Amino acid sequence: MKIVNKGVRKKDALALVTGKPVYTDDIAPNCLTVKLLRSPHAHAMIEDISTEKAKKVPGIECVLTYEDVPKTRFTTAGQTYPEFSPYDRSILDKHIRCVGDPVAIVAGWDEKSVDKAIGLLKVKYNVLEPILDFRKAKDNKIIVHPEEDFKALVDVGTDKDRNICASEVFEFGNVEEELKKCSQIIDETYHTKANHQTAMETFRTYTYMDAYGRLNILSSTQVPFHIRRIMANALDIPKSKIRVIKPRIGGGFGSKQSSVSEMFPAVVTWITGKPAKIVFSRKESLTNGSPRHESEIRIRLGADDDGMIKAIHMDTLWNAGAYGDHGPTTVGLAGHKAMTIYNSAAAYKFNYDVLYTNTMGGGAYRGYGATQGFFALESAINELAARLNMDPTELRMKNMLTQSQVGNKMPTYYNEELKSCTLDKCLLRAKEMIGWDEKYPCKDMGNHKVRSVGVAVCMQGSGISNVDVGAVEIRLNDDGFYTLMIGATDMGTGCDTILSQIAAECLECELDNIAVNGVDTDVSPYDTGSYASSTTYITGMAVIKACEALKNKILHEGARLLNLNSDDVEFNGKEVFSLKENKSISLKDIGNNSLVGFNNYLTASASNYSPTSPPPFMAGIVEIELDKLTGKVDIIDYAAVVDCGTPINPNLARVQTEGGLVQGIGMTLFEDIIYDENGRMINDSFMQYKIPSRIDAGNIRVEFESSYEPTGPFGAKSIGEVVINTPAPAIANAIYNATGLNFRELPITAEKIALKMLERNNI
Repeated sequence: MKIVNKGVRKKDALALVTGKPVYTDDIAPNCLTVKLLRSPHAHAMIEDISTEKAKKVPGIECVLTYEDVPKTRFTTAGQTYPEFSPYDRSILDKHIRCVGDPVAIVAGWDEKSVDKAIGLLKVKYNVLEPILDFRKAKDNKIIVHPEEDFKALVDVGTDKDRNICASEVFEFGNVEEELKKCSQIIDETYHTKANHQTAMETFRTYTYMDAYGRLNILSSTQVPFHIRRIMANALDIPKSKIRVIKPRIGGGFGSKQSSVSEMFPAVVTWITGKPAKIVFSRKESLTNGSPRHESEIRIRLGADDDGMIKAIHMDTLWNAGAYGDHGPTTVGLAGHKAMTIYNSAAAYKFNYDVLYTNTMGGGAYRGYGATQGFFALESAINELAARLNMDPTELRMKNMLTQSQVGNKMPTYYNEELKSCTLDKCLLRAKEMIGWDEKYPCKDMGNHKVRSVGVAVCMQGSGISNVDVGAVEIRLNDDGFYTLMIGATDMGTGCDTILSQIAAECLECELDNIAVNGVDTDVSPYDTGSYASSTTYITGMAVIKACEALKNKILHEGARLLNLNSDDVEFNGKEVFSLKENKSISLKDIGNNSLVGFNNYLTASASNYSPTSPPPFMAGIVEIELDKLTGKVDIIDYAAVVDCGTPINPNLARVQTEGGLVQGIGMTLFEDIIYDENGRMINDSFMQYKIPSRIDAGNIRVEFESSYEPTGPFGAKSIGEVVINTPAPAIANAIYNATGLNFRELPITAEKIALKMLERNNI
């Protein structure tokens, strides 16, 4: 291969590093500034809003309350229709369900006037008792969603009167019977707190009406086509009245798989006819964004004395927060991904309750539930190894998916067939990279410091099987260059470059000969969006299909121009040439003659979905240094080895891995959403909400052990999400090896370690 599997530079690299105006706020012209008055209460009913004084402020265009906007219910989750998430939200609502819920929308021609007007709004609340602890939410007397117009399009076990957003039980085999046979049983509960994606670019949207009376939405979103549907539902207008355009995105990590900001300027523009823009502050993004769901996962893990796993039960509880955005769909990955890694057990059970509370609504975050599940199950695996006095890498090699199981069915993974896997090679290579045999379990460094290692393995998926759709159109232009139209959204991952590489490889041309365009729902082919690790795998195959169709058209057009039979010519990427005569025509001439001279426009489109979601795999081993006096943990080295099939662009795959590892390190050691007794998030800035810097991440090394996935483009699988799943259990394991203490709640802060060590030592 000439282009695929090569570390070429991103197509937009120079524009981004030189500060070109490519993001939403850069390209929005002078327009109304939109801001929100947000509730200070976690649970309340609005009794009265006085807006007269605010409306009189010079420069104010409109002040909107729940009485002024459509009353329709909708979900903000960017998911394929019909959405699994209940329709439990309105643009503005009389019923306040969490601190920061929007109370009023103010739009004016300058920020100072808008701020002044917001300060003049007077709201009378009937403050209600909130339910803040998701463990107490089920069947609580406090009901988060008592409204009668609440509706769910899909039966996911919703019972709003019991605060249940979703509920389900999956079982394969008989877990209880198998556990009775097990001589070794781990029965522990693991708790992960909510944490934020913290993209550099906060949520932001610009809206305007065009000459045809259509609402145009320019927004930093991962899901343009879903935004079109969500806004049609929210505004109660036809989708034909809405156009969504996606500029460059300054990071998403799942947060922009929801409609967080779009509805507010959209309703202002729809009502006033004036262009409008909202830019969330960092505080708003932290307090009313779309964070990872808090979870509590009880693991019952049964094995024999030789370490062979016989049964796994994951009993899970999840905090949906005030709204069900992504709640019913996130949780499934915790079990169906985590348990599948140990595919040889006799019985599995996975059940969940997703519960409404009066805290910030959860959403999609890289890993999408699998991250929480792997922290729990991989930690339990490490605890089993410690009980058996067995090397945890050896325990995994006995039980996990390996190359030898290719061809086997995976009952907990929707009974899919495993078609590619080098997880055993990944683990062995990671051990070699870190020097596991020499460093396990720990080494005393003197001066109260100890170095130790910890391990975890994981998998993810490649798109959502039988759901995700990717489509592309590719055109031959005059002068012989191509335009690739895609509906997938590049949020910094480099998918524009990766899909162009696939096209260039198929068409046997230089990468610069492929011009790629961003998403515009009016002109781009339909794509479900960039989430669920779907773009390379799903849309990449659509690129291959479209390119093959276009090559066939080029071949026939070249033969026509040469007055030859198409069976007698060949195309080599640069020209169509005769196999029998000394005749040829260049691609440039085909483009110019066909498009300009003969009006024969050469274009091809294709869509793709997959009935399967082949899992990528990863092994992660960390070396830490722990100070026994302070509890401080420093990451010394992280060895990560990934099986993502064929890496289309190894440079971008490496960056994806490094970024995911840093986010996982942050989730494990630092990040924590903390509420006070009234439901207000108290660490609402980067001064209090700690995310890891490059220094905190230590030395990160990434290698690939490629398999070949027969259903993927050039053998590729996904890489976007799998890379965040190993840090939490691996670091927790290293901390255990350093201290002899198990930590089953994230984040594992220095204070928690120090206090637990003092408690153990009776100090």
